[in-house]
Amino acid sequence: MKIMKSLIFGVAMMAAVPSVADEMRRETVRFATGSSSSTIKSSVKGYQTVQYALSVTAGQKMSVQLDSRNTSLYFNVTAPGADAAMYNSSIDGNGTSITIPSSGKYLIDVYLMRNAARRNETASYDLTLYVE
Repeated sequence: MKIMKSLIFGVAMMAAVPSVADEMRRETVRFATGSSSSTIKSSVKGYQTVQYALSVTAGQKMSVQLDSRNTSLYFNVTAPGADAAMYNSSIDGNGTSITIPSSGKYLIDVYLMRNAARRNETASYDLTLYVE
C-alpha cells in the first residue's frame, strides 16, 4: 500500500510540473548571404526559453551580445554534445567572444532568471551574433 501511495504521489507531482519542452522555442540562425552577423529582436516571458542553434567551424570566433532593459535576462552558450554551458552570462556578463574549439551546432539559450520568471515578467531583447 505504501508503494502504491508513493507511485500515485510521484505521478501527480510529475503532472504538476510544467514540461520543459512546452517552455522552449527553438530557432536556427542563418546569416543573410554575404553577411557574418545577425541581430535578432525577440522576447521571452516567465519560464520561456528561446534556444538558437548556430553552425560554426573550429577556429572561428563567435561573438554573442545580449541587450535588454530587463536585468534578469541572460544567455548560455553550449557546445555540440556538451551537458553544461561553456559560457554563462549570469556569471560572466551579457557579451562574449569565443574561439570555437570544435565544429558543429552551438546552442545559445536566452532565459529569465528564476526571480523574474516567477513574477511572469516579459523581457524584450536584441541578440547580436557575429562569426568571423
